Amino acid sequence: MLDKATALPSLLLKLDKLPPGHALDLRTYKRNRSVLIRRVGEDSFAVTEDGFFREDFRVPFSGLKKLLKTLLKREFPRSTKIRVYDLGAACGEDLPTGRKVI
Repeated sequence: MLDKATALPSLLLKLDKLPPGHALDLRTYKRNRSVLIRRVGEDSFAVTEDGFFREDFRVPFSGLKKLLKTLLKREFPRSTKIRVYDLGAACGEDLPTGRKVI
């Protein structure tokens, strides 16, 4: 779990080191809203927002900081902690949807 105030720099560092085809899943403390970030190329990321809004984005690494800042404010407005799951190598059908159950 990451503190929301310091999450953006550490997420960008993790995403920079993420190999193509791997994904990170960002969830609220209650695990009912998520932002899924998958690296699809050397400099290309597919971002799926699933919470208050359901949208898909495809951005280069240079535009990822601005998009994540917007999505963190929109999807996690009152959260102070963000859960980060490393999904490893996953294609579109293997990615989780809905509420994550532990």
